[in-house]
Amino acid sequence: MTAEEILPNSNIFWTGVNDYTNNLFEGIWPVGKNGVSINSYVIKANKNVLIDLVKAGGGGSSENIIDQLASIDLKPDQIDYLILNHLEPDHTGFLESFRMICPNAEILTSKKGVPLVKEFYGIENKVRAIEDGESLDIGDGKKLVFYYIPNVHWPETMVTYEVSNKILFSCDAFGSFGAFRGGIFDDTITNEDHEFFERESLRYYANIVGPFSNSVLSAIEKASKLEIKVIAPSHGIIWRKNPEKIIKRYIRYANYMNDYAEPNITVIWGSMYGNTETIIRAVLKGISKIGIPVRILKVPETDISYILAEAWESAGLVIAMPTYEYKMFPPMKYVLDLFDYKHVWHKKVIRIGSYGWSGGAEKHFLELVKNLKWDIVGTLEYQGAPKENDFKQAEKLGEELANQVKKLPKKI
Repeated sequence: MTAEEILPNSNIFWTGVNDYTNNLFEGIWPVGKNGVSINSYVIKANKNVLIDLVKAGGGGSSENIIDQLASIDLKPDQIDYLILNHLEPDHTGFLESFRMICPNAEILTSKKGVPLVKEFYGIENKVRAIEDGESLDIGDGKKLVFYYIPNVHWPETMVTYEVSNKILFSCDAFGSFGAFRGGIFDDTITNEDHEFFERESLRYYANIVGPFSNSVLSAIEKASKLEIKVIAPSHGIIWRKNPEKIIKRYIRYANYMNDYAEPNITVIWGSMYGNTETIIRAVLKGISKIGIPVRILKVPETDISYILAEAWESAGLVIAMPTYEYKMFPPMKYVLDLFDYKHVWHKKVIRIGSYGWSGGAEKHFLELVKNLKWDIVGTLEYQGAPKENDFKQAEKLGEELANQVKKLPKKI
């Protein structure tokens, strides 16, 4: 992929890579099948600027950016400033090598970013901290302004705003999983690709950004004072036709942490010998009476990444699993532990499950979710196989959950 100019005659370019080489983003979240884009950007002016880097090696990441610079008649040693909006290694892994081939470029980052440049890469020379709100005139009528957006999603994160073209280089804010499928701009991709990136932006948000939702809202409030014509994130498509679309989407996602989400239900279930699986049918029968959309995900077969995304967007949850050695079925415990990590809050929930010689999952479940701000609509625990009365109770619980969820306002 060659460098692509973001706006006609702007001399501002996308550079970057489609990465399929890491099966797990951050060592946790699956991206191997659909990949992820890692975006960096170049501004050609009296002073040439490179905004963010790519990871080191693998899939031609570092080699690709050298070729892209060449495609716009730039050599690495012609870069005057390297701006690091965020120090996570997927955006900075190439830094040591870049410094060797471009020793004179000044590295600009936030105050909290400067020590991370040293600790990750051992670089101290020609590294300067940029103040929140500081501007930099790079000539040719171009000026950059830097704004801190701490905890979106690391504490040192900042964004860069190019004044003349009104482009916000937003780092991990407004990003998504998913490699480019040809076009890299919101006005050059198909409707099918828009749907793909919408689901991947939700998954990215729930997996990466979710627990920092209040910081996201603060950052969006800060950005609202700017006139933004283009949003250029570090992952995902560049929004140059309708940047408001991704801003509104992120506002919606962020508010899911602070209130009930969309009026749909996600059923998360695991079963050892089928006795929990059997009763799920009764729960679904009860939900179907009310006509609420349902997503059904089984653990451990479904990766937690996708469970987080569906749960983040759903106001209602069904958690169904058996007792395992006096506690919860371990794969479900892992799910709930990550719900706690990622602040999957404000849900209406029922919990259902079987036990053999002794219960215990019920107590374990209630202990684990006490900090999640959930409204427990009801629980049902039964020994062995479900009996006729258990099916009736499960159906009634499903219906009651669906009724409560239906009353919630749709946020999309």
